[in-house]
Amino acid sequence: MYAQCPECLTVFSLDAAVLAQARGEVVCGHCAAPFDALACLAAQLPPEPFQRLAAHAPSGQPPRLELAVYRPRAEPAAAEPAAAPEAAGAEDFSQLVFTPRFARGARKPRRERPARRRSGERRWPWVAVCALFALLLGAQLAWAKRDVLIADPTVGGWLRRGCASLGCTLPLVQDVHRLRLLARDVQAHPSVPGALMVSATIHNDAPFAQPYPIVTLVLTDAGGRRVAMRRLRPAEYLGDEAVLRAGLPPGGNAALLFEVVDPGVKAVAFELGFE
Repeated sequence: MYAQCPECLTVFSLDAAVLAQARGEVVCGHCAAPFDALACLAAQLPPEPFQRLAAHAPSGQPPRLELAVYRPRAEPAAAEPAAAPEAAGAEDFSQLVFTPRFARGARKPRRERPARRRSGERRWPWVAVCALFALLLGAQLAWAKRDVLIADPTVGGWLRRGCASLGCTLPLVQDVHRLRLLARDVQAHPSVPGALMVSATIHNDAPFAQPYPIVTLVLTDAGGRRVAMRRLRPAEYLGDEAVLRAGLPPGGNAALLFEVVDPGVKAVAFELGFE
């Protein structure tokens, strides 16, 4: 529930316990002004932006509550004491049965064991349901942390061997810090004037397959100042959809080829980065 200070228009969130302490009279924590929270009490806030919460119009008669959720049971009346016999001689002890002490000690409850057995039989469905929910929760956590588990040297190895035996495929996990640049070269394009051809060879040091990275190509002049920059997505330098879906295999190499516009004689050096 929400209430708004009429002085500074600050909206506060409160519950029934706060309202019951002083029957709706509260003090604003922003401007310290006292106000009646029941006058503008709202279950939900209107769409923003808004200035004031709608005030409740006073009603002549109190509303009648019809939707009951709980009613305490009535306490049973105390049993009346038994009437005292009129005379001590009127008591009849002819129907009393006396049991020897050793017989009372040897008597055992006959229904205790079946009751325990029935309670155990009723308990196993709950145990099975709890175990099922625990497995579902573990599966959700494993799916949420799948990148960390696949990249882990121990757990990732188990997952890869399990998927290899089941015929499934693990999702690709990206770790650009485990990509290593083996060779790179830039030269004028042999068939397109005013263009450059940049080639690079990368190696995947990770024990798992990675998606092809976004390559950042930066051209600089003799003073190290940036002349041109371009970010190339995998679909721009790889045309094979099957290769893109398979990713860069663990311990594998990939030859990349880029065609960019020549910025002119100012570009004398270039840098390659991965994202």
